[in-house]
Amino acid sequence: MAGHTDPELTARLRSLPAVHLLLADDTAKALEASHGHQAVAEAARGLIAIARQAVLEGGPAPAAAELVARLPAAVEAKARPHIRRVINATGVVLHTNLGRAPLPRAAIEAILAASGACNLELDLETGQRGSRQAGVSPLIARLLGAQAGTAVNNCAAATVITLRALCRGKEVIVSRGQLVEIGGSFRLPEIFEVSGARLREVGCTNITKVSDYERAIGPDTAAIMRVHPSNYRVEGFAHTPSVSQLAPVARQAGILLLDDVGSGAIADMALCGLPGEPGPREGLASGADITLCSGDKLLGGPQAGIIAGRANLVEKVRTDPLFRAMRLDKLVLAALEATLRLHLDADRAWREIPVLALLREPVANLQARAEALMGKIRGLSWVRGVEARRDTTLVGGGSLPGMVLPTAVVAIQPEGMSVDDAARALRRLPVPVLARRKDDRLMLDLRSVMPMDDEELAEAAKSISLV
Repeated sequence: MAGHTDPELTARLRSLPAVHLLLADDTAKALEASHGHQAVAEAARGLIAIARQAVLEGGPAPAAAELVARLPAAVEAKARPHIRRVINATGVVLHTNLGRAPLPRAAIEAILAASGACNLELDLETGQRGSRQAGVSPLIARLLGAQAGTAVNNCAAATVITLRALCRGKEVIVSRGQLVEIGGSFRLPEIFEVSGARLREVGCTNITKVSDYERAIGPDTAAIMRVHPSNYRVEGFAHTPSVSQLAPVARQAGILLLDDVGSGAIADMALCGLPGEPGPREGLASGADITLCSGDKLLGGPQAGIIAGRANLVEKVRTDPLFRAMRLDKLVLAALEATLRLHLDADRAWREIPVLALLREPVANLQARAEALMGKIRGLSWVRGVEARRDTTLVGGGSLPGMVLPTAVVAIQPEGMSVDDAARALRRLPVPVLARRKDDRLMLDLRSVMPMDDEELAEAAKSISLV
């Protein structure tokens, strides 16, 4: 309070220009022509507020011309959308914070086609109302070997709606070792509570036996649920029954077997050196009545929760009153259908679905790309040292926990700035670049960078000299 009575401080505060003076400048008028009066006025008020705070903290009062010079950048910053394209050079192919699976070109084209008027719920042959899932449901069933399939807005929603539609008011048996937290602090017991099904825990964290399930089955049991722990791994003295071992138990008791496999690996992950990831097709083939998985992980498409299995059970899910609240919009449906169609031809899927192409890229190719990128970065003013070398990385996105992939990186030792400062400068570019830090180096990991983006990545590194 005493500071505001300081005559010198008061004079400096009064010297700050008013908003209307900034808006009267030709620079502001030119900005209004492209961004509108309101946006420019808000930016001007923001600059004055920042200047006022600086004066209160003992700094000088900037002149009007100085604030006007800052105005274009301030307007651009306010106009910049929150969600923007970035270059993922972290090496984590399925980076949850970066949107998980990058979409195939076919999916992007499908989104553009569906962005205007489209036959979302119209049968073009008959001219009558149709189902919005007419494109994806048959593909899900065909690809997973199921009688029927459907999709909702994510795998957590798929779990909720399936438990609600098929098991509400009844018990569902789950191994204690599978009571996962699926991200964002959402935990399986809480999912059960929301669904109306009752969770019955069996076994221990590391060991659950078939006999544990058999003893837990009672008159209120609706299902056994196997949940694949897709974001962690229990090793050592550990065991949990497979779907094929649980199927006879469920069948004999007359209850359902639900298989939540999470990552949605339709393609054979062994082809990129990552064996052992259970797929939704395998669960159904082994006797599960319903399988659940994500669309934006190893399937390589948009965020979605896929539900497939026996036709009468899928129909119960579809007709549940809550299903409409979880349904997919036209853009996601278009992208999902396009991605599923790519999976009809395995060779094409590996070529055209970015997640699969990135995971399968030979490390020798990555090394050659890293060496080429190193040559373009060496000699930049902010680079003290640079090296192309081999490393390892994780798949990410709640998939293949604990399994690493070989990769190649460009390791940069900055000059005149810290590694954190260099990473921050890359994030502040018009097309932000996300890197990782290791051994006090800034690492550009090419495992998660599409080859077509290598040149843009090099140009981004060159522009740091001007930041």
